[in-house]
Amino acid sequence: MKAVIFSFLLVTGQGLSVPAFAQNIDFGDDEGQWANDGECDDKRFVGPGMTGTVLLDEDIGHDRTDCAKGFKAGQLTLREAATETVIVDGIEFGTDESEWANDNECDDPRFEGPGMTETQLLAEDTRKDATDCLKAYQAGRIDLKTI
Repeated sequence: MKAVIFSFLLVTGQGLSVPAFAQNIDFGDDEGQWANDGECDDKRFVGPGMTGTVLLDEDIGHDRTDCAKGFKAGQLTLREAATETVIVDGIEFGTDESEWANDNECDDPRFEGPGMTETQLLAEDTRKDATDCLKAYQAGRIDLKTI
């Protein structure tokens, strides 16, 4: 039970403050398409300073100014991937092992709702997009499919 709670705290970022991540962070450069737009587009981060759009791998390390500013203002923290199975409300959300994890869309085919990706769902992503699916579930944007 302690591992599940700890994993949940890592996934949601609760209990972590900016000083916990005071190590040197390589924010990268400002070569991304969406750099310097006032929102962090680097999916290594999470918080109210993030863009509301889909996060792309190609933006990792390419929005230095926006992400550094948000981080220093306490509006962003480093995202921690779920490495242990996350269970909330009796639902096993799994881990973040999917190629599509941490893109702000749930890719687990067991769920349905407006928080789901619009791309084809793959069986291989079952229980492998915990952070995105948990976030959407807690916001009331997805639920388990009824059989």
